[in-house]
Amino acid sequence: MSLRLRLLNLGLRLLVKPKLRRMKDPQNLRDSLERDAARFFVCPEDANFVADLIRRPQPPAKVGMIEALWASQGRPDRRRVILYLHGGAYIAGSPRTHRHLAAALAGAAGVRAIVPDYRLAPDHPFPAALEDALSSYRHLLSAGYDPSEIAVAGDSAGGGLGLALLLKLQAEDLPRPACYVGFSPWTDLSGQSDTLRRNARRDVMLPISRMKDATGFVLNGHDAKDPFVSPVFGDWSAPPPALLFAGRHEVLLGDSIRMAEVLRATGGDVTLELWRHTPHAWPIFVGRLPEADHAVATAGGFIARHLCAQPE
Repeated sequence: MSLRLRLLNLGLRLLVKPKLRRMKDPQNLRDSLERDAARFFVCPEDANFVADLIRRPQPPAKVGMIEALWASQGRPDRRRVILYLHGGAYIAGSPRTHRHLAAALAGAAGVRAIVPDYRLAPDHPFPAALEDALSSYRHLLSAGYDPSEIAVAGDSAGGGLGLALLLKLQAEDLPRPACYVGFSPWTDLSGQSDTLRRNARRDVMLPISRMKDATGFVLNGHDAKDPFVSPVFGDWSAPPPALLFAGRHEVLLGDSIRMAEVLRATGGDVTLELWRHTPHAWPIFVGRLPEADHAVATAGGFIARHLCAQPE
């Protein structure tokens, strides 16, 4: 464990976890994450960002456009792409808070990434985020990307959303992407993972006292075991190759372990990396933390191999 990781864990335990425990207003959480991202996260020096708009189909989705951000490093292979879905418990986060991670992951894979600004709860509870993720995937297909040229990735809630998207594509008989990467994916909103309580004290970042509030905002009375919001309960068939990361001390550890077991049971090619001492979704600290840099490099190599693209 690096010295930076030791210091980060201490700061998360003393400052971030108590703040999250006190914070009950979703808008305050969004504002706080935006401020912290601007102050602390660092973009790669040669990162490039381009704004875009994604049209929501009519019907059945709401009218309007989805704002999105293209992220890359250097001179990427523009024929291949990562659809990156940001974390934030479905109630916070945006392309602005995660653009550095998307750019770093895209750079490690030698491709570009697109980060949609999907709708957030409680203003837009389930299935709004999934609708926007599906619209974003359809946007890539209509732009000429072959499914074999698309990877889906995400962290925390975004990781769970990416898996829900795979199930949605399966249900609608749409072509699935080449691969999936999840950083500490949130795959079970029903709260049945045993590590929620077993790791409650060891997790340096996430307070389980806020989990019920978060799921209430997202579900708005919907069944928490619906596979399109909790993909660990899905009826999977031939899932694409998947790479999952989780920290051994985080409360969502069980979500990744169970998800890997479910995918393997249906014949999926799954790699599960369990890291010691790392906090929830630690790749978001890429550029600041050696362990984050290593995880992003590993994920980028995985994506490059499955997209047949070679990182520079």
